[in-house]
Amino acid sequence: MGDAKEEKNMEGAAEGDVPSNANENCPGTGSEAAGKASACQGCPNQQICATAPKGPDPDLAPIGDRMASVKHKILVLSGKGGVGKSTFSAQLSFALAAMDKQVGLLDIDICGPSIPKMLGLEGEEIHQSNLGWSPVYVDDNLGVMSIGFMLPDPNEAVVWRGPRKNGLIKQFLRDVNWGDLDYLVVDAPPGTSDEHISIVQYLKATHVDGAIIVTTPQEVSLIDVRKEINFCKKVGIPVIGVVENMSGLQQRLSDLTFRRPANAMVGTTSSSSSGASPPSTAAADADAAVSSGDQQMNDGGPARQRDPDADVDDDVDDGDVTEKVLGEIRRVAPHLLDYVACAEVFHVTGGGAQAMAKQMQVSFLGKVPMDPSLSRAAEEGKSCFSNGQRWPAAVALQRIIKKILLKTEGSR
Repeated sequence: MGDAKEEKNMEGAAEGDVPSNANENCPGTGSEAAGKASACQGCPNQQICATAPKGPDPDLAPIGDRMASVKHKILVLSGKGGVGKSTFSAQLSFALAAMDKQVGLLDIDICGPSIPKMLGLEGEEIHQSNLGWSPVYVDDNLGVMSIGFMLPDPNEAVVWRGPRKNGLIKQFLRDVNWGDLDYLVVDAPPGTSDEHISIVQYLKATHVDGAIIVTTPQEVSLIDVRKEINFCKKVGIPVIGVVENMSGLQQRLSDLTFRRPANAMVGTTSSSSSGASPPSTAAADADAAVSSGDQQMNDGGPARQRDPDADVDDDVDDGDVTEKVLGEIRRVAPHLLDYVACAEVFHVTGGGAQAMAKQMQVSFLGKVPMDPSLSRAAEEGKSCFSNGQRWPAAVALQRIIKKILLKTEGSR
């Protein structure tokens, strides 16, 4: 029954929005039968639908006129929140702009706009002219629009129902003077709700290249991503591909922090008691150097044993031995500092996003590792590609973006 209702609601979306509190088999607010069909009996929206104007939305024509100057439109979606979708949208936009493309980034996450922060545009405001709303520009070829520019207090909660959200999305598409764009990247909120139905309804007749689906590797995220892919199929939006974000941790050895275990005894090793093989001479020297340094920190006195039950916050010596370890690596094996340390963060079953994409018969674009440099770029509102460093996340993103360009620029 639930699937049948969802199918009907998707059909109704082509004839107008289906309110979230609508009855089962709602014909859609734009249908001639809205407010009059048998399914409308007892619906709280019945009177409004029965008296509302019917027929095609008159705003679709001006939206089509605005979008006529946009070559490619890409939706960035995710079924689950917190998977790095906005970070991907921001870095995709930075990368396209660096290729001398004219780029617009539209943030339709009405209740949680993070794009202004990730583009370094916090505190900026929207300006109007006789041509409409002007985007806020990062560079001459990268414009941004978000409700975040319209909030007097960035900490203020946006408590809006569906119709008001839909109205603002329509304004963004109809009233923003984007000019001639090579790419319009639309950063959507997680899920498959009002904002998603609205953006599809308003853009469907203007040729959308497709959607990029962002996920993390664990099954709890993939469950919702499957729903997002099915949503795209039902409303006729092609899926450009799936990106697995936060796919393990990758970090240069020189950027790691080293700590002793909380219950470690300074100046002792576990090899003698555990029966393990003795460490190599270099490793032993490094451990001895670190132990010696720790002993010197203890006012020249004997090595202090850690109490495993002690609160770490109350421990003056917090176990940070980064400088000592890195110093010893520089002395013994400096070439190791350029290596990248890798670790799996999430417990992955069933092959992660790549296996899911194959099962759902959509393209898999690639994996982006967890990388502190990418997080830093997002926090500072900068491009992760601009400093010339080949950070793990930047390299992975560049490969993915090349695949996106092949798919979009070969689609027409």
